[in-house]
Amino acid sequence: MGISIGLLELKSIPAGIETADEMLKAANVQLLVASPTCPGKYVIIVSGNVGAVKSSMNTGLQVAGTFVVSHHIINNVHESIPAAVVGTTEVTKVASLGVIETISALTAVQAGDIAAKASNITLMEIRIARGLGGKGFLMFTGEVSSVRSAVKACINGLGESGEITGHCVIPSPHADLVKQLM
Repeated sequence: MGISIGLLELKSIPAGIETADEMLKAANVQLLVASPTCPGKYVIIVSGNVGAVKSSMNTGLQVAGTFVVSHHIINNVHESIPAAVVGTTEVTKVASLGVIETISALTAVQAGDIAAKASNITLMEIRIARGLGGKGFLMFTGEVSSVRSAVKACINGLGESGEITGHCVIPSPHADLVKQLM
């Protein structure tokens, strides 16, 4: 059985901290992120088996109440998502680079899952709203055709809703840029 990931964004930092605590007490989930984000919001991301994540998220929604901005559960999330969210993905080579910017923090995680499932790419990072004014972005690498395919899948999956605000594919990025990104 695959793992699920639960995403919860709140408009209150104190409520976010309290909600994260209650979510962890409610079910056997792993806390990936519990952090203030721009602009003055709080994001909680948990992972675990489907039932545990669902239970944890139900508790989170009840505790957070009117402070909930958005929430989402991704069942059978791609195995590379948790490492990309916490920034621990090890990348040794960047053949080409794909970058997708999303209007909301949590949509970046959804885009990462779509990209990773659609094509043979390696997620480098999924950044959620820290220093981004509430936006999110993801970066990934692979062969140019795979990166283009992943970007296209994200546009097809999320583009109509207006969630994707920008994207690019860079074949053979300059070594100095790669150093800065890693």
